[in-house]
Formats: sequence, C-alpha cells, structure tokens
Amino acid sequence: MFFLGAVATLVTVAPLFLGTTPFPTYMFALSMLMGVGFLIAGAGVLRSVAAGRRQAREGSGSPAR
Repeated sequence: MFFLGAVATLVTVAPLFLGTTPFPTYMFALSMLMGVGFLIAGAGVLRSVAAGRRQAREGSGSPAR
C-alpha cells in the first residue's frame, strides 16, 4: 500500500513542477494510501514487539534448576 501511495504522490506532485494541468481529485485520495501503509506497518511492528515481550515473559516465568 505504501508504494502505491508513494507512486500516486509522485504522479500528483509532478504537474506542479512541470507546469501542466493538475490531476483529478481522486489522485490526491490515492496518495493518502502512503500514510495508510505507514500505519499498517507501524501496527505490525507494535504487534511484533508485544508478541516478543509476551514470549520473553513466559520464558522467564519459572527459574531453571
């Protein structure tokens, strides 16, 4: 999703630098996918950290003899 949003952002911003007519409004909405991709990736990282902590807590629950 992030890469689709990044490409849409580049396509949307290109006319500003090239002096051509801007793209329709839906291209700006597509560029919002870059932020959605960041949110999904961040949620995945947080879930992974939580799972790692949970696993570490379970592993250190009973001391080895």
